[in-house]
Amino acid sequence: MFSRINFFLLLILLSQLAACTLIPGQHMRAFSTQSSTKMPVTEDNETVLKKLNIQRINAQLIIDMERDLNNRSLGPDNVANHYFNYRIGSKAIKGTPEKEPYDQYRVGPRDILNITVWGHPELTIPAGEFRSAETAGNVVGEDGTFFYPFAGVIRAAGRTVEEIRAELTQKLSKYIENVQLDVRVAGYRSQRVYVVGEVAQPGIHLVQDIPLTVLEAINRAGGVKPEADLRNITLTREDKTYSINLLSLYEGGDIRQNVLLKHGDVVNVPDNEFNKVFVLGETTIGRGFNTGRPRSVAMNKARMTLTEALSEGGSFDQETADAARVFVFRSGLGESAIYHLDARSPDALILAERFPLQPRDIVFVDRAEGIRWNQIINQIQPTVQLLNLFDGSLRVQPFRSFP
Repeated sequence: MFSRINFFLLLILLSQLAACTLIPGQHMRAFSTQSSTKMPVTEDNETVLKKLNIQRINAQLIIDMERDLNNRSLGPDNVANHYFNYRIGSKAIKGTPEKEPYDQYRVGPRDILNITVWGHPELTIPAGEFRSAETAGNVVGEDGTFFYPFAGVIRAAGRTVEEIRAELTQKLSKYIENVQLDVRVAGYRSQRVYVVGEVAQPGIHLVQDIPLTVLEAINRAGGVKPEADLRNITLTREDKTYSINLLSLYEGGDIRQNVLLKHGDVVNVPDNEFNKVFVLGETTIGRGFNTGRPRSVAMNKARMTLTEALSEGGSFDQETADAARVFVFRSGLGESAIYHLDARSPDALILAERFPLQPRDIVFVDRAEGIRWNQIINQIQPTVQLLNLFDGSLRVQPFRSFP
């Protein structure tokens, strides 16, 4: 009877030892050279499923990565410059619209003109203490015209103040000798652009005689918020949307990004929620240190190295982490990859400092083998104690070698 019970208990214990799925938490198989599951990979413009080779983070890999300019922060095809469109499905055109020569401000409907005819106050509505220049001016109608005494109906829409002044001078010269007049825009109301998103004061901004660029419009809106993504600002003009990289303007001096705005343009400053990496596994988070801090780490201007991510994510848990098994899982933009860093020696973090992360990378610090063994023992112990309750003389010794 006891031999059957012992045999039955032995099967239970062996099954628990063999069933790795019973070990709490996540871990990578020891000495793995490939991923355990198939991943979607883009090859020849087609998505296929295949297991990925695990690449070692060593000096040669760092050299190969640094040869590619696009791994640098301001590289034209840096993945951070494309991730926003990839995630939301935007069809923004990478690059800026064709540069157009600056033209003088052209009057439009609802603009207010202030016209002064020198020596003829009867033709000039003066502005005073209780009448602003806008109140005393001539409003351009919805049809683009306004009426002026002796000159009749004048077309103003689409014309500069010099062109309007020339026509008024020509028509008034029939009644006034040596006409001297001045035309100014007292109220700019016809042309506007829209600045939305992560700026201090989103809203409508009027186009005036001073050229309005993307940078000027954002400054008028109070500047960007800390959570703004400067790499992926979008400019919608008519039926096209362009992607503008203001970081290249600020840090790389690329003045092409400072586009001259036109009436109806919409400037959107998105947030940087996509620019995160995730630090999981055996870190100090969750063990009483840095409690309450999230495991997702925001990238500053979409720039972060593996060392920075480990530091911001809590660093290694010296009691449970296996520093020899630090992994980076990458699947952004259809380019899946797995990297492995052996950080048992602290100087390996020099390599990690030169390993650039990409948005949505997952950094995983594996658990030490000894910790897993202790977890198995902790799982078996309650079962052994429960079975011993059936007969006080029964003593289960699961790790005793049998002949």
